[in-house]
Amino acid sequence: IERVLAAHLRPGDAVAVEDPGWGSVLDLVTALGLRAVPVGVDDSGPVTADVERALRAGARALVVTDRAQNPTGASLDAPRARELRTVLGRHPDVLLIEDDHGHAIVDLPLHPLAGATAHWAFIRSAAKAYGPDLRVATLTGDAVTVDRVVGRQRLGPGWVSRLLQRALLHLWTSDAIDTRAVSRSYGDRRDALIHALAERGVVARGRSGMNVWVPVSDETGAVTRLLHAGWAAAPGARFRLDTPQGVRLTVSPLTPADIGPLADAVAAAAGPARPVSYG
Repeated sequence: IERVLAAHLRPGDAVAVEDPGWGSVLDLVTALGLRAVPVGVDDSGPVTADVERALRAGARALVVTDRAQNPTGASLDAPRARELRTVLGRHPDVLLIEDDHGHAIVDLPLHPLAGATAHWAFIRSAAKAYGPDLRVATLTGDAVTVDRVVGRQRLGPGWVSRLLQRALLHLWTSDAIDTRAVSRSYGDRRDALIHALAERGVVARGRSGMNVWVPVSDETGAVTRLLHAGWAAAPGARFRLDTPQGVRLTVSPLTPADIGPLADAVAAAAGPARPVSYG
């Protein structure tokens, strides 16, 4: 993502980003001297009206997570993809970057936007599905974008380890890892947590992937109370620009026995902070 942005944009350019969205992308945009323009996200992906507004305001790039969006679990569906392709078609000079990092940990279909603009890149990484040490990603895009990225790659690391490439190829073409079982496992735990929270009156989101987003009125207090109860949650401030407060829960370390106690702790922590009296 960094190399694609650097291939087309200059410091000061505006980039439309998901809000809430992956904290590393928000940090990357700032580090490159670019300006982040927030775009709201619902369960179906980036909100069409927000994307249209950002592009009309001059955003030169749009970064979209196709599936397993971090932190909300959103997944781009077919109707939303059609709407966004129509919007992007009216702004053909915008750079489109798609991040399908969740390609092997979700059981929802892919609805890509690739090709809706003149310059675009579609990226898949292997770390989520096959292990965090497998630092390999594939990229496709228009000829200009790919040529620029390859050129920058040659000036830096030069090439991606062929050992890692062969390892990934083996994983992709063998049954060494059952990706359907992986996606089913994440989905079962995610859905169980959302259901348990709903039973306790807590609204939560998470359509795909390993994360659940819980809106709260006081995220600092909620994170602190959860920590005191023995649970670690990520504060929403890492992921949001204009979005109201929330916390991110990750289901990957959970067992079925954890779901109920965690839901109880979240229900107790999600409300406003109680006043403290020292009298």
